[in-house]
This record gives sequence, structure tokens and C-alpha cells, in this order.
Amino acid sequence: MPLALSELWDDLLACLDLRAHASDALLVYEGRNQLLGYHRVFGGQLLAQFVRAAQLACPTKTVKSLHVLFARAGRPEEPVRYEVDRHHDGGSFAALTIVARQRKGVVATASVSLHVPEDGPALQSVDPVPTLPCPEQRTEFDLLPWETRTAADLDSPLSETPEFELWMRTPAAEPQLAPALTAYATDLTLIGTALRPLAGVTQHDSGKAFTSAVTAHTVWFHRPFRAADWLLLRQHSPVLAHGRCFGRGDVLTEDGTLVASYAQEALLRFTPAEPSEER
Repeated sequence: MPLALSELWDDLLACLDLRAHASDALLVYEGRNQLLGYHRVFGGQLLAQFVRAAQLACPTKTVKSLHVLFARAGRPEEPVRYEVDRHHDGGSFAALTIVARQRKGVVATASVSLHVPEDGPALQSVDPVPTLPCPEQRTEFDLLPWETRTAADLDSPLSETPEFELWMRTPAAEPQLAPALTAYATDLTLIGTALRPLAGVTQHDSGKAFTSAVTAHTVWFHRPFRAADWLLLRQHSPVLAHGRCFGRGDVLTEDGTLVASYAQEALLRFTPAEPSEER
């Protein structure tokens, strides 16, 4: 039986509560996986846990950027170990490599940069945010255990532009969890955005019309923010080619402040309409 929204939220928070493990050479943390009933670990969970591991390793700094390469699908029945190698931890910046590992080997690797926030000029150049959609435009996404609203249908069967805007607001949570929760959300709809120009094909056709898997994902955090306030994920996919798709997005507050940006590359391999002779 599927979990209720509140149960999914509690489950995700539990996954972000990483446990330290003793190690002679590295900082090691372990996190359990979401109870989603899927055959692999959701990439957004790994992104969020990478953020949490970096925060625990360098508690006096904030995560500035996270660059993740996904090596293989993770097994949901086995916890993930996060091995942190601190290359530099200075007064202003820190640089880490984090390896997510299970018994079968490396699941994903992350390069993480952290920074102590500083005072200085604040400028940005982004388009204004639209009006928050009304409550009647609430949309449910299976993996997002919080309120979301959209003005457009990501799963429209028509050919649409490869753009999508998603509003989200989490339940109240500890402020330090905002980057992890937002990184989690950025992994969900970029492939669907890339598919929008293809009439009759949506992200729900995965495993039938096409096979997909995220290969690389990056998130940059520009300013502190609260995930419990309304955030707009504005995204665009400029290219789909050679069995891959690419997308990028910005995260903005309701007043238009740019707080994060992200980009993703993914495998997007379409199933031939006719049997292939290739081997």
C-alpha cells in the first residue's frame, strides 16, 4: 500500500538523518533509503544525502556547489555509505570528494564546494516570477511529499515547448535541511521537461517508449533560503540528442530572488518502433 503524504515526508527526513561511522582515514556516514517500492534508489535521495554528508563534514560552512556523477543504480534494500575526503578546509572555503558506496561498489561520486557566507554587492539578472498558481492548480508528484502547484501540464500529450515551472513548499523543517530538500526536488522533472516537444510521449512512458537514467547532476546554491516558503523551480531543456538529454533550471523565491541553479544530463534511449536486427 502506498505511503500517505505525511508518512513519505517523515520517511524522507529519516533518510536525511545520516549516522557517523568510525573510520581510520575518512569521515564516513550512512543513510537508509526511502520506502518507495522502486527497483533502485531515487537519485534525488542521493543528492540530498550528499548535501547532508558535506554539511556534517564541514558544519561551519554552507554548501556552495554539488557536482554528482551517478555510476550505477543503488539497491533500495541496502543502506548507502558516504565516504568523505576533505581535500581542503580553510577559513573561507572547503573542497570535498564524497563517494556513495554499497557492497556491490560505487553508486555515485560527488565533488562539493563549501563557503563561509560573506558580505558584498548583491545583483541578479533573471526574468520576473509569475504569480503563484491558485490552490486549484495543485499538482501531485509521487516523489515529492509536499505541496506543489503548476500552471502547465508536464504530461500533456501535445507537443509543447521544453520548459516547465513547478512551485513547491515543504512542511516546516530545520533551516539547514533546505539545500538538501531542494536538491532532492531538482532531480524529478527535467527529463519530463526534455520530452515535452515530443507529442504523445511523457515521463510516464519510461520503460515502455524509452529508457532513462540520470548520469550527472549539479546544483549551485547562491543565497540562504527556506524550503518551507514558496519556491519556483523554473527549468528548460535546450537539447536532446544522441541518446541523451540535458536540462537546467533556477530556483527562485516568491519575490523573485534567485537562490539556486541546477543542471542535469541523462540517458534518454528510445525503444525502436520495429524489431531491430542489431545485436
